[in-house]
Amino acid sequence: MRLARMIQAVDVHAAGEPGRVIVGGVLDVAGATMLEKAQHLEAHGDALRRLMLREPRGYPALCANVILPPTNPEAQAGYVIMEHAEYPGMSGSNTICVATALLETGMVAMREPVTELVLEAPAGLIRVRAACEGGKVTGVTFRNVPAFATHLGAVVEVPSLGTVTVDVAYGGMFHVIADAEALGFRITPDEGRDIARVTEMVKAAAAEQLPVVHPEQPAFAGITIGQVSGPAHDPRNSWRNATTVSTRAFDWADPSTWTGVLDRSPCGTGTSAKMAVLHARGQLAIGEAFRHESIVDTVFTGRLVAEARVGDLAAVVPEITGTGWVYAFTSYVVDETDPFPEGFTVGDIW
Repeated sequence: MRLARMIQAVDVHAAGEPGRVIVGGVLDVAGATMLEKAQHLEAHGDALRRLMLREPRGYPALCANVILPPTNPEAQAGYVIMEHAEYPGMSGSNTICVATALLETGMVAMREPVTELVLEAPAGLIRVRAACEGGKVTGVTFRNVPAFATHLGAVVEVPSLGTVTVDVAYGGMFHVIADAEALGFRITPDEGRDIARVTEMVKAAAAEQLPVVHPEQPAFAGITIGQVSGPAHDPRNSWRNATTVSTRAFDWADPSTWTGVLDRSPCGTGTSAKMAVLHARGQLAIGEAFRHESIVDTVFTGRLVAEARVGDLAAVVPEITGTGWVYAFTSYVVDETDPFPEGFTVGDIW
């Protein structure tokens, strides 16, 4: 066997959401900032994303992160987040996976009982406090980039669904948030296929009818992710949500594209966006605990630590806490004769 490529990765899940962390096989990427590096990968190195996320090495629910040298001297490491349909500026579950992998492999020195580190995401610097015991990261708390609501109670017209009332907020990605009960969902695993399909339809309509651009970073534009939000099932928790991540480009003319895959975690950027909406409505105070359930009953704990401004918009600074678990150390290879050096997708599950 002659190898065309070898990539080392640590596979981690955060509250159920898998985030593959690429720690070897990619030396660096061109760019003066982590955002520029993400843009360079998307424009010139997207074969890596396809290789790692598509079959036979990947699957629809998987995300991946490339560990790179930071461009900001405050950071110990940089990372570029890769999903099936985009390179997001920030992802909470992936941040938890990255911090867990860096500390548990010794790439960043672990100090018990708490390790503080700074990571550089494309969206900016992410400050992390990791609780550590016996060589294990038992919890990751990260301070997200400022979150803000852009639309509260907006109305969108969704073909085949009708009028849907939504909120739109930025929590590292622009989320459209719809009421689960109004759409007939309790947010249970058996509803997963229908939730993903309906959420992708609402997201596509909202992206067309409610254009948004980050006031300070125009590269982050447009609603790219959606969630349905409803009452918590566990009375200890605040809200429940299911966030749908796109697996391919949406086309109203092609119903086979009206689907994505559910985030198995409570979604860190989605939790930040939901907290920003609640604060804008006067329903969540600075410092108040917020427990967010996922569709598989895992929980991220959030709180707003400060108010802020992003351009002319009122914003809040969220902190999110969750836990990651390493479940594999793997060397992924590409044989020179492999007919699928960039993977493939098949319509039965994609």
